[in-house]
Amino acid sequence: MIESPPATRLAPSAKAPALMIGRLQLKNWRNFLQADLQCGERVFLVGPNASGKSNLLDALRFLRDIVKDGGGLQYAITGNRKGLSSLRCLAARRAPTIEIEVELVHEPGGPLVWRYELGIDQRKTEPKKPAIIFERVWRGETLILNRPDAKDRADPIRLTQTHLEQLNSNADFREIADFLGTIEYSHLVPQLIRHAREYSGPGIPDDPYGRDFLRTLASLSEKKRRSRLKKIENALVKAVPQLSKLDFSIDEKEGGVPHLQVVYRHWRPRGARQREYDLSDGTLRLIGLFWALLEKGGPLLLEEPELSLHPAIIRRLAGLMSCLQHKSGRQIFVSTHSPDLLSDHGIGGGETFILEPAREGTQVKKASELAEVRALLEAGFSVGEAVMPKTDPPDLHQLTFDDLLKP
Repeated sequence: MIESPPATRLAPSAKAPALMIGRLQLKNWRNFLQADLQCGERVFLVGPNASGKSNLLDALRFLRDIVKDGGGLQYAITGNRKGLSSLRCLAARRAPTIEIEVELVHEPGGPLVWRYELGIDQRKTEPKKPAIIFERVWRGETLILNRPDAKDRADPIRLTQTHLEQLNSNADFREIADFLGTIEYSHLVPQLIRHAREYSGPGIPDDPYGRDFLRTLASLSEKKRRSRLKKIENALVKAVPQLSKLDFSIDEKEGGVPHLQVVYRHWRPRGARQREYDLSDGTLRLIGLFWALLEKGGPLLLEEPELSLHPAIIRRLAGLMSCLQHKSGRQIFVSTHSPDLLSDHGIGGGETFILEPAREGTQVKKASELAEVRALLEAGFSVGEAVMPKTDPPDLHQLTFDDLLKP
C-alpha cells in the first residue's frame, strides 16, 4: 500500500470550486518502482528519452479509462494497453501489485477533498483476469470505501471491477469518477488531420491524435466554432508570417467533408487560400494546441507541445498556457524536452519534476528540492538552464558517427 499522509477536513462551502489533482502516487507502474508528485496548476515533466514521461501521464489516462462510458478496469488494462504485465515495473520483484493513488483538492496545497487508492494484480484462479487487491476512498479524513469487503470475499469475481466504474456502487463518491472522466490527453499529429480519410478503422477513443479534429469542429454550433477560431486566428496572425485569416468550410462537392481554410497575404489582391493539407506541421499543431487550451474541462495532458514549432514561439508557450488557464481553469501537465519552453522565468522549480532513469526504476524529483538546481534558480537562471543539463544521457558524449558504421 502507498503510505498516506494524515488527511485534513474540508471546510464547508456554499459552492465548492472545481477539483484538481493535488497529489499523484505510483508504485510498480511502468518505469516507476515508486513516484510521488505534489501537483499545482501546472506540472512540467522533464527527462531523457525513455525515462517515463509518457508513462507517467498514462497513469492519469488509465484512471480516466476506468470511469469513462464503455470503459472499466478490464478495458483500461487490456483495451489500449497490452495487459497487466506491460504495466508492471520491470524492477518489481516481491511486491508485484500495481498501485495508483490520487488526491483531489480545490486549490494547490489546499485541504484534501478526496483520496482514491487502487491496487491491482493478476487473479491466480479462473478466470485469470486482473483483479483488485484493494480499493479505498477517503472523503477528507473519513474512509468511506474499503475493499475487499465481505461481499467480495464471498464472491471474488466482483474484484475484477472497481466500484469507481459502477453507477450503482459509486453514488457516495461519484464526484471522483465525474472528475477523472474529464481528463484529456492531446498530442495532435498533423498527418492525421491532413489525411484523415486515408486512415481507416475505428480510430482511438477520445481521438487524442486529431484524426477526427475537423469532424469535431463540424459538430459544433456555428457560433461557438466561429468564436473559437477567431480567437485562434488572432494568435496565429502574430505567430505565422503572412497568415491573415483562419476559417472553416464544408465542401458539399466532396460529400460534406469539413476543411480548415487559411488565407495568406499574397501578391494577389485577395491573398492565397489554403486548406489543411497545404498547411505546415507547425501551423496545424498550433491550431490544435490553442484549441485544447481554450477548452474548459478537467486536467489537460500535453506531450511535447513544442514539436514542429519555432523556438521563438516555444518560448511563449508557458506564458500562453498560464494566461489561458485563468480563463479555462484547466490544470495542465506538460512533458517536454525543450530548453526554450522551460526558459520562461515564470516557471518555478516547484512545478517542475526531473525524471532520472536508474537500475531500479526511474526516480522522480521535484527540481526545487535539489540543492544544485535551487541554487541556480536563486541566482537567476531559468528552469531550462538549471534543469535540462541534468537530463542529458550520461554516455552521450561518447556517441560518434563510428557507432552507426560498426558492423
